Amino acid sequence: MKVDAYIHSLKDKTADRNVLSEAEIIRSISDNLYLAEYRGVRCTAIFNFFDGHYYVDDVYGIVSEK
Repeated sequence: MKVDAYIHSLKDKTADRNVLSEAEIIRSISDNLYLAEYRGVRCTAIFNFFDGHYYVDDVYGIVSEK
């Protein structure tokens, strides 16, 4: 499903602010851990229940599927 998510690589470091963009949540990996895709890169994501958004880690959470 396509969602608006906060993307790690887009973070505005000078203002210490996260930036929203469209990503695709592919499937659930475990409890509150998801496989996501952003710009052709498969990576991990979590859902923040407090603000209602996914957080996609396309920097440290890259998944290489075999």
